[in-house]
Amino acid sequence: MSFDPDVFDYVILGGGSAGCVLAGRLSEDPSLRVLLLETGDRAERHPESLRADGYKDAFVNDDLLHHRFSVPQRHCGRRPLFLGSGRGMGGSGSINAMVYLRGSEADFRAWDVPGWGWSDVVPAYEQLERVLDVRSREPTEFTEACIAGAEEVGFHRERDLDRGELLGALGYERMNYRGEQRRSAYVAFVQPHLDRINLVVRTGAHAHRLVLDDRRRVVAVEYEEGGTRRTAQVRREAVLCAGALESPKLLMLSGVGPRDVLRAHGIEPAFDLPGVGENLHDHPNVQLFYFGKRAVDCNYPQLYGFHRALPESDLPADQADTCYVFYPARSSFREATMRMVPALTVPPALYRRTRLPRLVKAGVGMAFRPGFVKRAVERVYGVVVILGKPKSRGTVRLASADPREQAAIDPAYFADPEDMRAMIAGVRLARRIAAAEGLRPWGGPEVLPGAFVRSDAALAAFVRRMAMTTYHYAGTCRMGQVPGSVVDPQLRVRGVENLRVADASIIPEVPVSALNAPSMMIGWRAADLLRAAAAG
Repeated sequence: MSFDPDVFDYVILGGGSAGCVLAGRLSEDPSLRVLLLETGDRAERHPESLRADGYKDAFVNDDLLHHRFSVPQRHCGRRPLFLGSGRGMGGSGSINAMVYLRGSEADFRAWDVPGWGWSDVVPAYEQLERVLDVRSREPTEFTEACIAGAEEVGFHRERDLDRGELLGALGYERMNYRGEQRRSAYVAFVQPHLDRINLVVRTGAHAHRLVLDDRRRVVAVEYEEGGTRRTAQVRREAVLCAGALESPKLLMLSGVGPRDVLRAHGIEPAFDLPGVGENLHDHPNVQLFYFGKRAVDCNYPQLYGFHRALPESDLPADQADTCYVFYPARSSFREATMRMVPALTVPPALYRRTRLPRLVKAGVGMAFRPGFVKRAVERVYGVVVILGKPKSRGTVRLASADPREQAAIDPAYFADPEDMRAMIAGVRLARRIAAAEGLRPWGGPEVLPGAFVRSDAALAAFVRRMAMTTYHYAGTCRMGQVPGSVVDPQLRVRGVENLRVADASIIPEVPVSALNAPSMMIGWRAADLLRAAAAG
């Protein structure tokens, strides 16, 4: 069989969770040529991204993260916040803590998009899970104590967090691992099939733009590989799977987006689509830390809880608004500190262009070497309070026409005052769990924010000072049939003939839980939609 090496039926931009699922499934048909472009490295160059226990090392590896910062956040002390995400095959799914949660039935009801309700997405989840082989980790004395404490303050133990009912639930989340191996979308859907001649994976490939003809049809993708500009011809469709911070940027670089934004950067609009880059939202979190009486006996944050901290909210009655994760510091506190201290102390301009972040990171790592520090960390545990249903909405806008420059990202944390009220209520609930009888064997003083921080004003100041991303960016290429929607229920970009988006950017309203499973589900369903379109 002879073919042009730069002509493909489908070109997928982004080798993350959704893109890997989509590429693996489309390439099952040997008559189709599929190109998967990923700006980062091959996963095999970084073995920690393939190990179940390697997530802490992957998170601190600079080669495995995009180093982005938000614009200064008005409601977080005007701080620019670190907004990293996975870089390399598997994307964020190769460096996260492997939490696999579908979300709740109420989450998908809120999407209000035909064909994307709970009963529509569950079959895709079930098929996906058969490939991923997801499972929970074994209980420990500490995790059981956390459940007991939470039950005292109104949670109930949930044996299956993926059955669609999360309000008040607390239990062991499933994780995508098998033995010592991380079962990322790359490992499950691409790595076993790299020998397929019709599947071409190009890493270190930085997408520049989609090339549209006069009919607004994508005819090619321009990208850079090894310092050389290349072009991939598109026979059927191109699919953006670059994530909620990159997919809208690529659309705008290609002339699809808000007209005024494009022209401000010298880009001639191919199609005025004002919703591109709107509706950005995320799960901000804060962490409460306690110094326990004895060492914590687990090495993963394996419990997830959901509650309604703010009953007066206008959310549906069955919708949780906050999430609670019990965090054993011994699992990754050293690595998390090595990652976050440079982001908190080094100005963004210096972070990107100097060696200062690496020097700070090295210094932090050295501080954890003494044995007494390690023993102390083993006794520290945290309760992470996550705003699961934020009302605030932000934007992604071009900052430059240069594809290598990050976009101007404004998650607008706490712009809606209800979000702050929910976080304060969530912190108070987390404190009640920590003080419950079930956790008495660990007990110990509250290190952060500290027992003296009690009033709403003091807690709000704590949240503004300490809030950070949970890396669950969503919504910037919103799916739906309402004004401002970027893609329709078949994931087709409005105004462009053969372009789809299949990643967390299409989510109209973020689920209350983690986004890795929904992102993979979107990739799975995108494959079905493309197959159906090809069949006529």
